[in-house]
Amino acid sequence: MGQALPVSYVRVVGVERITPRTARVTFAGDALAELMEDRPDQQMKLCFPREGREVPRLPEPDADDTYGMRWYEAYLAIPEPERPLMRSFTVRAYDRRLGLMAVDFVLHGDDGGDGDDGGDGGGPAARWGRDARSGDVLGMVGPSPAYARPLPVADWLLLAGDETALPAIGTLLEYLPAGARAVVYAEVADETEEQVLDSPGEVTVHWVHRDRGGALTDAVRGAELPAGSGAAWLAGEAGAVRALRRHLVDERQLPRNAVEFSGYWRVNLTQDDAPTEEDLAWAKERAAQGSEAS
Repeated sequence: MGQALPVSYVRVVGVERITPRTARVTFAGDALAELMEDRPDQQMKLCFPREGREVPRLPEPDADDTYGMRWYEAYLAIPEPERPLMRSFTVRAYDRRLGLMAVDFVLHGDDGGDGDDGGDGGGPAARWGRDARSGDVLGMVGPSPAYARPLPVADWLLLAGDETALPAIGTLLEYLPAGARAVVYAEVADETEEQVLDSPGEVTVHWVHRDRGGALTDAVRGAELPAGSGAAWLAGEAGAVRALRRHLVDERQLPRNAVEFSGYWRVNLTQDDAPTEEDLAWAKERAAQGSEAS
């Protein structure tokens, strides 16, 4: 007997604008206590109701459908005008005592792309995040332990990404053991988008501002990284992530299995668009890397 794909509903109990372009939405849900794990970088999908509906229409999960293939087929069978729009997110925080989950929505309207953690330009997640109110209900698929990926063990860790990666970076830093060394490069629109990133580890944070001409790829290429064995975690716009991974593996000589990477969004494309050949090639390589690490 398998374990059913986690499918549940969550409701908004609070909204806070933590930067001019980021809303932190707090959710409650009957299933959260059994779904949330004590680990960082928990990935899940939120399902947004179509216009005219207050609650998204979702298929019931199958107990033997561990990876959700049959559930997803049933989801696609819902007529498009009624089918919820689904977007990927990272859990920013979970308060087990209160049973509350926090998720950050990036509210960019002109930065392009459509992807993880609300970084969808003017897409449905950003529009919903701007207007979120207490009592609003979304569907949630996941998080699932089947997709948990431990970080490589090394003397130091590089975390690099844009604002869509900040929720995951924040949780990864909070879970670092005391004394662990980490270097963060985070690309954001401007100084007002910087966030407080706490950690028990020894962390150096470099903010890269687009309004000053900064770019994540240039900043990391020019970085003086620590001595010793290193590992990296990269996330954000897919093209930038690919470029950084090539740089770290080919030029910095980091082992391939020491570089964890995720393309959260793609310029001029949304999660509703079919994957490109390059997307498929990278997904295959990422899956192979995960198999080697397990």
